[in-house]
Amino acid sequence: MDYKNISLIGFMGSGKTTLGRILAAEKNFLFIDLDRIIELEENKRIKDIFKIYGEDYFRNLESEVIKKIYINKNCIFACGGGVVNRSKNMGIIRRNSLVIYLSVSPENVFKRLKNTGDRPLIEVENREEAIRNLAGKRDKLYRKYADIIINNDRDEPAGASGRILNLLNS
Repeated sequence: MDYKNISLIGFMGSGKTTLGRILAAEKNFLFIDLDRIIELEENKRIKDIFKIYGEDYFRNLESEVIKKIYINKNCIFACGGGVVNRSKNMGIIRRNSLVIYLSVSPENVFKRLKNTGDRPLIEVENREEAIRNLAGKRDKLYRKYADIIINNDRDEPAGASGRILNLLNS
């Protein structure tokens, strides 16, 4: 299979950025992290955008960035975890790329993110419960929009990228 673009979707901590960089290097594609583009455009970190302006403002920025950058080809896109909340975003993404959902259990997300301070939607008293609730709500959407689902609970990044490359090359 030959795709012009590949978009990685999944919950925060699922490995989108790490795997995206590896896949981009392997396929000789450009790696684009949507959250990083938003940070550069706003000259603020994501957590500060959320804190100052709120989630709706951030989602509007995300939609604008998607409209602009999905004209590119030969890219691996790491999408923000909540990109699936707007069907118009996913319409653009699906029209312009193969969508791979990196599925990770809420337990593993908690392990991976328990000491991070830059994830505004889980900066709450009971982080584990927040992760479980939010991941549960989004899982249906990730599955709905995915062309391929990869369980990324156990593999090291090289193992997961190898499985993805095998699927893409078959």
